[in-house]
Amino acid sequence: MTQIKTARIGTSIREAVNRTVKPMLNERSLSNPVDCSECPIRHRAVCARCESDELERLEEIKYYRKFEAGQTVIWSGDRMDFVGSVVSGIATLTQTMEDGRTQMVGLLLPSDFVGRPGRANAAYDVVATTDLVMCCFRKAPFEEQMRQTPHIAQRLLEMTLDELDAAREWMLVLGRKTAREKIASLLSIIARRDASINMRNVTGNIVFDLPLTREAMADYLGLTLETVSRQISALRKDGVISLEGKRHVTVPDMQRLLDEAGDDSDGGVFA
Repeated sequence: MTQIKTARIGTSIREAVNRTVKPMLNERSLSNPVDCSECPIRHRAVCARCESDELERLEEIKYYRKFEAGQTVIWSGDRMDFVGSVVSGIATLTQTMEDGRTQMVGLLLPSDFVGRPGRANAAYDVVATTDLVMCCFRKAPFEEQMRQTPHIAQRLLEMTLDELDAAREWMLVLGRKTAREKIASLLSIIARRDASINMRNVTGNIVFDLPLTREAMADYLGLTLETVSRQISALRKDGVISLEGKRHVTVPDMQRLLDEAGDDSDGGVFA
């Protein structure tokens, strides 16, 4: 009975916050969107295969939105009238149970697609972990563009299948890997994506800013905060990574990090 009351109270609070937050988000649209040809995620995003005339049609229905770290992009179950791609920053996908418990079920990295064409409501809470910029498309016009532009539908299918493969691979990370391997796996995922977005090789020295707090890493990996801190310290002590502060990470040898993660040299499907 107590759990049911707690869940109802949590739902009421969420609905109240939702009514307050939505207007604020609408006011944070960016007035100077980047031209598609100059977009930093152009080679990875849903528009990656589009020709110039197809990009022009997308330009007509796109807009940019910015969210501050900690701000909710969309609540699970809410009507979602847009889809889009993460341009910069990172967001989390979180699922909430009836009794109020939550679990982080995914990360949205630059170039990842948000939303589901053909579905009216959001499946998960999407929350900005860092300051977040998204290239958004009005949903109905985007769905029409998918019907008219095979390049968009083809690329979205590829991204969806990659996401499915990544989810299956993540089951291996959570189910079979040691704590050290889990930390190394997450660091290698972020490092490879950062290198891909910036069109750098993943060999040699790789430098990136860790977008997650230790607490968020613990939640995502199913570990305690103490274990995460201990394993990061061990990786640093062994020379696998170096840290400036808590977030600025240098990987001197990417292959060694992949070895620590128990991954093949191609890095799997997360890149």
